[in-house]
Amino acid sequence: MLQFPHPDDKLLPDQIKLVQTPYYHKKDEICKRIVGSLVGLAVGDALGASVEFRPQEYLVTNPVKTMQGGGTWGLDAGKWTDDTSMALCLASSLISENGFNPYNQMVRYKWWHRYGYLSSTGHCFDIGQTTRQALTEFANRQRNLKVAYHCQNDYETDMLALDSVERTFNFNISCSDPDSAGNGALMRLAPIPLFYFQSPLIAIESAGRSAALTHANQKAVDACRYYAALIIAALRGSTKDELLDKNFYINHKDWFGEDKLHDDVQTIIQGSFKKKGGYNEGIRGKGYVINSLEAALWAFWADEDSFEKGALNAVNLGDDTDTTAAIHGQLAGAFYGYDKIPKEWLEKLYAHDFLVTVAEWLHFMGIQRVDESYPVYETEDKQILSETNDCQTDQQHSDLVVSVYSLQVDPIGSVPSNDDVLDHYFQSSLNDEEDTYTRNAYDHGFYRNKP
Repeated sequence: MLQFPHPDDKLLPDQIKLVQTPYYHKKDEICKRIVGSLVGLAVGDALGASVEFRPQEYLVTNPVKTMQGGGTWGLDAGKWTDDTSMALCLASSLISENGFNPYNQMVRYKWWHRYGYLSSTGHCFDIGQTTRQALTEFANRQRNLKVAYHCQNDYETDMLALDSVERTFNFNISCSDPDSAGNGALMRLAPIPLFYFQSPLIAIESAGRSAALTHANQKAVDACRYYAALIIAALRGSTKDELLDKNFYINHKDWFGEDKLHDDVQTIIQGSFKKKGGYNEGIRGKGYVINSLEAALWAFWADEDSFEKGALNAVNLGDDTDTTAAIHGQLAGAFYGYDKIPKEWLEKLYAHDFLVTVAEWLHFMGIQRVDESYPVYETEDKQILSETNDCQTDQQHSDLVVSVYSLQVDPIGSVPSNDDVLDHYFQSSLNDEEDTYTRNAYDHGFYRNKP
């Protein structure tokens, strides 16, 4: 399994040892889209980093045309900022915890804030004021946990189990000002819908819960819920017209549960971003979440079916350039897929291989999560998850999964110490590539005997 470092290791993202997923069918369409979404976020972030805070008037005469360094932060071309660092913190939590753990998410954000965890430079920079305040408050509240559980140091406090934290009297993991409606949660969102792509209801609820940890205003929460739904729909192959249809919410209402979306988000769904004049008609790349959401969707709508043009549209709006482009990249990457991101940008992107590997792990762990509304194969004693519809599964993979379950083993867990399992399992009709990936699954501990 991909192991994320501890802050004391002081490893930069491009120094982290990469462990490939055991899933043999990496090149299916949905995996390409998942990789495209996370990498698209980072590409947009890096593309806008050098001109962050520049006004649109400056970019009219000095437009960004490609990945460039210097400027606002003095970064090398391809290095990214807080948007990607926080998205990686979120992804690392989902993968390491195999699910949604809000306490662990906040711990990892705190590590980034204090120690530069998963930063492209090894230092925290470009942190928003709202996020800074929330993480400072979180660290202060952890003192109560340290006392309550007699922790010897901060690391022991950070490693407390979620159920222990939730049992602690008067401890609230969410540390947000209820009026905080910035774009700091929307910019890091992608890992949640990528991880829960088979379970839209869970993904959208989790998107809102994760946002509220640092940005509790209903506009920020609902912007994340709506955008998570768009990303999942894009992963599942929806057309651009379907994604940007004014009836998107109505058509996917069962994904949103009982909680309606804020009126300002509904206004965007109705098409407030569809303005040919862009900036001249009021589209703004500002830090306010409603502005950011509208700007990212405008860039996607006006992109002439090109990830590159949409990303440049987002950056050249000016102001919060990196975040507007990072938000755009999450959806555009999910829609167009990794292969449609310009190669020149990918070659310059810092820690490219690490980002791809993280995305592949989100995909690998996501395909093992069963949603009751998702198609399944039937066996005599167990229902097996199918990847039909959005991620086509060939018959060999179906046979592979049925073979595993016929031995009463589940995906995810420790390596079984039973040679009979391996002997029986590899009687499946696998080609050489599939056999290699499958053996890799055992080597990395992704099957366990059922209790």
